Amino acid sequence: MYDLNNYFINKQYAKVEELGDRLADIDPLIDWEVFRPIIKSMYDNQSEKGGRPNNDEIVMLKMLVLQTWYGLSDFEVQKQANDRISFLKFLGFPDKVPDQSTIWLFREKMVENEIDDVIWEELQKQLDEKGFEVKNGVIQDAAFITSDPGHQKANAPRGKKAKTRRSKDGEWTKKGEKSFFGYKLHTKVDIDHHFIREIETTVANVHDSQVDLIEKGEIAYKDKGYFGIKSKGYDATMDKATRNHPLTIRQKLRNKRISRKRSPGERPYAVIKNIFHNGHLKVTTRARIAVKNMFSCFSYNLQQLYTIKKQNTTH
Repeated sequence: MYDLNNYFINKQYAKVEELGDRLADIDPLIDWEVFRPIIKSMYDNQSEKGGRPNNDEIVMLKMLVLQTWYGLSDFEVQKQANDRISFLKFLGFPDKVPDQSTIWLFREKMVENEIDDVIWEELQKQLDEKGFEVKNGVIQDAAFITSDPGHQKANAPRGKKAKTRRSKDGEWTKKGEKSFFGYKLHTKVDIDHHFIREIETTVANVHDSQVDLIEKGEIAYKDKGYFGIKSKGYDATMDKATRNHPLTIRQKLRNKRISRKRSPGERPYAVIKNIFHNGHLKVTTRARIAVKNMFSCFSYNLQQLYTIKKQNTTH
């Protein structure tokens, strides 16, 4: 690791710190070290022959978080991490910054070993330990994460039979008059602190109501897309008018109350799409999309921790 006592680094970083370093404020909000054994478990042994990464495990994890926060490609995050002192500080001033090939291979290793779920569960555990347990209900919602269909027709084979370098698992679907190709990110957000607590990635043509992220006993606030579908939790789904059965005034008022409750569930998608720029992904399989989505939600939760910390500081 670089020596932070080095005069030049201290002098340069002092300027950044004076202007405000959001990354430095976010870094201590979670315990990163608990992820090290999870990442190490991806490798057969700890030798170079066994596939052990040449870069520190936490540096690799943080590189993917930086990539997500700033909407960067593998090459761009490599370049920025070498160029920006705030990135280097967040990474712990490593002796070597991972290159784009290493980043891609690391993410592929995560896909192969399916450890994205383990990393996600560890983050959830830390949120609970910080006192952010789910208490007063959750919001389930879903949004399209589009992908490039290439030049294949809608009925062309996908998966292993796909003769395309574009998305192999994505599917076409239609919402209103607009067609979408790719996937869906399903989320469960807690109503008190607005953290994402559960996630699932499906292809785009899976209806929202086919995914139930609700735990038994949870109050579940959902939009009309889930109407008529029984949930494991207490149902707080908006009513939907059907043929010859318009909504009553009471149902309309109930929908307004539920709509106000569930509105925070839409914020993660606004952040993921408009700030992280991860509403359209270029990777080619559902498993790869799932890893990308996990990092979008992981990074959103870190941002939310930072927001709560700022709110508590100003009050």
